[in-house]
Amino acid sequence: MKLLLLTLALLGLAVAGIAIKIWAKKDGKFAGTCASQNPFLNKEGEACGMCGRLPSEMGDCSSDK
Repeated sequence: MKLLLLTLALLGLAVAGIAIKIWAKKDGKFAGTCASQNPFLNKEGEACGMCGRLPSEMGDCSSDK
């Protein structure tokens, strides 16, 4: 029972931390949300689904390309 409560408390802290980060950031956006800029996640070299940039076009991921 103690392990369950400890697990729930740690998960609650993690969710609260993420919520605070979103609240504190301007427009609630995380920095670096492009998976295309990570060669381990994008081995095929596909464009980002959010901004359309290719891995070779590294930069800030925003909707205004």
